[in-house]
Amino acid sequence: MSDALPVLYLSHGAPPLADDRQWTGELAAVSAGIERPTAILIVSAHWEAAPLTLAATKTVPLLYDFWGFPDRYYEVQYAAPGAPDLANQVRKLLHSPATPVYDDPRRGLDHGAYVPLKEMYPDADIPVLQVSMPTLDPTELYSIGRKLAPLREQGVLIIGSGFTTHNLSAVNLGGRPDAAAPSWSIEFDDWAQRALAKQDVDSLIDFLHKAPAASIAHPRTEHFAPLFVSLGASEDSRGTADTVVDGFWYGLSKRSWKIG
Repeated sequence: MSDALPVLYLSHGAPPLADDRQWTGELAAVSAGIERPTAILIVSAHWEAAPLTLAATKTVPLLYDFWGFPDRYYEVQYAAPGAPDLANQVRKLLHSPATPVYDDPRRGLDHGAYVPLKEMYPDADIPVLQVSMPTLDPTELYSIGRKLAPLREQGVLIIGSGFTTHNLSAVNLGGRPDAAAPSWSIEFDDWAQRALAKQDVDSLIDFLHKAPAASIAHPRTEHFAPLFVSLGASEDSRGTADTVVDGFWYGLSKRSWKIG
């Protein structure tokens, strides 16, 4: 590897977002624009487990962690190789008597992981390791990201996968996906974009108090939380945070960033 890989934060959406040709094309452009990773480490909004836990290090069936969709969404396959070597490195970087690292050998990739990866690396030929969020505390997640940062020098692509605004009860999922976004989603999206552009990490970590409409945009914070792992992993980067996806889907912000 010539340089450390950038870090990503992706708004992954529900499985039907993969039907959005613009979104899938943008993700394909993201992967085409960075050096091919040796492995991928992904933190998804859909896996909270404490202590921090590593998913299967060999290929196991996907976790279809959603309900009520047409059958075709449960037929998607993404048999990426497991990443036992990466898992060993993560254990060395994160494990301590106070913060043990566990394994869940039977847990497959959830939709927060495989939905975007299928668009970015459709051949499923890059080893993937999913890591749980042991907490939703932004400061602790940022610290985890900082400890994982050395992996970037080894060609590991670190991805936080969430959604920049996420309040399913406050949008009309029965309407059109391109319907006008509500003001709270627009305001939070704009604030987040400006904070990332300035790399104002302190404000981002304190987003519940600093961002407009934060408690509406994120009544529960699990979909914004993966961003803090990404920010921690990119702390020593001298590059900028570039928006690689923007716009709204059923009123929710799809904004995604490449950092570093």
